Amino acid sequence: MHKSRLGTIVIDCQTEELDTAAAFWSKALGCTAAKLPDPDNPNYRQLDTPPGEVTVLVQSVSHPSRVHIDIETDDIDAEVQRLEGLGARRVAQVKRWWVMEAPTGQRFCVVRPQRSDFDSGANTWSE
Repeated sequence: MHKSRLGTIVIDCQTEELDTAAAFWSKALGCTAAKLPDPDNPNYRQLDTPPGEVTVLVQSVSHPSRVHIDIETDDIDAEVQRLEGLGARRVAQVKRWWVMEAPTGQRFCVVRPQRSDFDSGANTWSE
């Protein structure tokens, strides 16, 4: 058995002005934006969403701007296999997570748990 759930909505921005992009989304969504505490993640800004809501990140990217979701899971391999069984395909492994593509072409990532309340809102899947 493993668990997974929607973890993050990531707003990919093809820009060198990440703070300007984050300021727009911050004002549009009514949330403050902040750098992530980990210095290894300089290409992200996190919007301060209310407790219990999905996390929103603004990310600087080199590919065209788009929005993607992250599915967080306690077992990346099992979740990737489950999603492949539903018709998704692997696109690329990045660091410790997988970029995948839905049968209809949308890209999304399968990542480790990101939120402290992961267990309370996750679905449980049997292998």
